[in-house]
Amino acid sequence: MRIHSLEAIPVEIPLTRNFGGSTYAVLSRCTVITRLRTDAGLVSEVYNGDNRRDGREIVRVIHAELAPCVRGRDVFERERIWEAMFALSHAQRDRKLLLEAIACVDCAIWDAVGKAEGRSVCELLGGDRRALPIITIGGYYREGKTLADVGRELEAYREAGMAGCKFKVGGLSPADDAARVAVARRAAGPDFVLAVDANRGWSVDDAIAFARLVEPLEIRWFEEPCHWYDDAAMMARVRQATRIPITAGQSEITSHGVRRLLDAGAVDLVNFDASEGGGVTEWRRAAALCAAAGVQMAHHEEPQIAQHLLAGVPHGTYVECFADPERDPVWQALWANRPAVKDGMLEVAAGPGFGLELDSAMIRRYRCD
Repeated sequence: MRIHSLEAIPVEIPLTRNFGGSTYAVLSRCTVITRLRTDAGLVSEVYNGDNRRDGREIVRVIHAELAPCVRGRDVFERERIWEAMFALSHAQRDRKLLLEAIACVDCAIWDAVGKAEGRSVCELLGGDRRALPIITIGGYYREGKTLADVGRELEAYREAGMAGCKFKVGGLSPADDAARVAVARRAAGPDFVLAVDANRGWSVDDAIAFARLVEPLEIRWFEEPCHWYDDAAMMARVRQATRIPITAGQSEITSHGVRRLLDAGAVDLVNFDASEGGGVTEWRRAAALCAAAGVQMAHHEEPQIAQHLLAGVPHGTYVECFADPERDPVWQALWANRPAVKDGMLEVAAGPGFGLELDSAMIRRYRCD
């Protein structure tokens, strides 16, 4: 069964307000829809990424460079196809953007293989579990947001059935952010998973100071604590100074970057993002490295992809989503057959491939090509 054609569509949905982390702001929810058709008439459809500002260029790369590279190839030759696409990275170019485009195509290929075999991607990977705990990303900064607002936010996440929250920090002083986290813990209760994410917002000293302040709060992990420019070495220092597990990996675009974090002794968990780093094929390599090193796997956002990957390996942890409906209309509406969240768990989609059904009217409304 051979690849006949590829179609990619950029989607951009304006948000009702700004969602701010320590080093960025989110004003729209963006993603790329990829459709792959085979010569046997099988159609794959997936979506990947939260590609602010880059969606149109990712689509251009898919149409102009990757489609000619993969057209006519046997869809089951996933590794060979991936290496052919990755060879385009040897030239001087924006490699991050290329790996995002490769991820779209690679995930569409895995979806097609699953549909051809009548098996989910989770089953193709080994099918370790049928359901996973799910946590929301929250704690965003907003002008005028009070500590009482933080408490109400965490209570709402519990009521929505979440098992926990990955809470934004790194935008204030260590003491001020620790106070916010303390309120979050009190509101959520002791049995609620609470992780913190600085998005590379702090120096080593500030990250260590913050970690020591929140250690009594039973923090599941401390994500990307330090500035980008020497993050592996700096995170290793933070890791030595606290008992809170350290997480990173979403800013890497290949498994080689993950290996760098492991070699530095910088992490306890890796949240390599398949939609940012070459798709399922490359994520599987990163997961194997982590398994050999005794490091757990998380996944940055992308629950439609992450549910299958994390459930397909024994060292997978939590699926992430945005429980706030204002933050992610894709999670709320574009994914038309999304499994329900119940008692902190998300059942892995049982349909073949990724098991996705997308709202075609919503795609038509918000496509931006």
